[in-house]
Amino acid sequence: MALVAEYLKQLTLTHTGGKEPTFPTVRPIRDFDPSRDAARIDTAIKTKGVDEQTIIDILTTRSCDQRTYIAFEYEKIAKKDMTTALKGALSGSVEAVMLGLMKTPAQYDASELKGSMKGLGTDEETLIEIVCSRSTQELAEIKKVYREMFKKELEKDVAGDTSGDFAKLLLALVQIKRDEPSNVVDYEQIDHDARALYEAGVKRKGTDVVTWIAIMSERSVPHLQKVFDRYTSYSPYDIKESIRKEVKGDLEKSFLTLVECFENRQLYFASRLSEAMKGKGAKDKVVTRIIVSRCEVDLMKIRSEFKKQNGISLYHTVSDHTKGDYQKALLSLIGGDD
Repeated sequence: MALVAEYLKQLTLTHTGGKEPTFPTVRPIRDFDPSRDAARIDTAIKTKGVDEQTIIDILTTRSCDQRTYIAFEYEKIAKKDMTTALKGALSGSVEAVMLGLMKTPAQYDASELKGSMKGLGTDEETLIEIVCSRSTQELAEIKKVYREMFKKELEKDVAGDTSGDFAKLLLALVQIKRDEPSNVVDYEQIDHDARALYEAGVKRKGTDVVTWIAIMSERSVPHLQKVFDRYTSYSPYDIKESIRKEVKGDLEKSFLTLVECFENRQLYFASRLSEAMKGKGAKDKVVTRIIVSRCEVDLMKIRSEFKKQNGISLYHTVSDHTKGDYQKALLSLIGGDD
């Protein structure tokens, strides 16, 4: 029950405060009956061979809040934790999707971050994707939840698992020093920052990464969009070309991810999804993470960016690159063809 109480607390926190507009593919269903859903899931889990279809049908078409109430009712009926029961009943990629759906978006991101820094070696790709693409509000929520779930500070773990300028950038982002967007456009500051980025990089030998990190981690997104426009009046290269020329490896990937998200966050996720489904099969972890973490945030917009970019729908692409219950679960979350 403690886990469910924690869920309910999280939901109250997650759904208050000034939020960015959302474009979800998964919405609360009307005439919601959590005890009926819980009973159906209980039966599905107890069925010989497990009735995955029923579990998928219910959990992919309920909102995060609703899944929490189902878990609460399930615990009353089955006398055990629903997440544990799902773990025992499912396996592989479909299990990862269902367990992901049993967390709030912040809990899911926090778990993915923890997983990327566990054991030997760091999964930099996951670390970069989450830290560099989440909004200030999302990062603040992730940090709080990370502390509650793992009894550790996210900053400490990031610092312990990364090094050099890459670590400095991630830490600057995790410390959330970014300005709030202002109604006043400060042209002087825009010009100052554009010139500073140029002088710290393309104009000199070597790169003054500290200046880049400060500007990219502290200025508001609308301000930075204008800075990048202004930047081209100083530099012969645009900001992305400059990043590619000046820095390499994880630092390059991180700066590029930031710029792509400042320009169009949903297009960034659409590009990540198409990268993950190039060639045969799919990088299940990446596809799962983006679809699960964004289905109640902006997956509808990601879908339209994907279609614009690839000339083919996300639904169709996922159909071609996945199979079985995993495919059914993802397609249900995507919520339709375009």
